[in-house]
Amino acid sequence: MGSNAVKKSREERLMSQAELARKAGISPQTLDRVERGKTCRLETKRKILFALGYDLSDKKKIYQEE
Repeated sequence: MGSNAVKKSREERLMSQAELARKAGISPQTLDRVERGKTCRLETKRKILFALGYDLSDKKKIYQEE
């Protein structure tokens, strides 16, 4: 399992899981798995980064395993 700061970043923006999932174009179940540190596709990580307002160059701020 990887380490990530998706949940922390989402909560700092006062967003619900459903709101972030909708904005990222992924299912709430997928977002829940990502927040718990489960693996996901790179495309999913990219969608979440953009939905949180980050650029690809900021990926290490959210996904520490990379």
